[in-house]
Amino acid sequence: MPRYFFHTHIGETLIPDPEGAELQDPDHAWRVARATIRQLLADEGEDPELLSAILEVTDADGEIVLEFPFTEALDILDEPPSRH
Repeated sequence: MPRYFFHTHIGETLIPDPEGAELQDPDHAWRVARATIRQLLADEGEDPELLSAILEVTDADGEIVLEFPFTEALDILDEPPSRH
């Protein structure tokens, strides 16, 4: 299975992922990226600095597979329906 690395960019700061994870394909990497961001936001709160972060997913060759802005992991659909 291919290995994907999840590097976090917060402003000028890069937090590298030296280990990565073996995943089936880029679609699986996208799902893991989304889940990772959502967990970070749940743990850390919706800090404005964190909301400006981007999770960059690369393959074993260092090629960017996807860039996932943290704000795109927030779904309005996850909110409970309004009673109005």
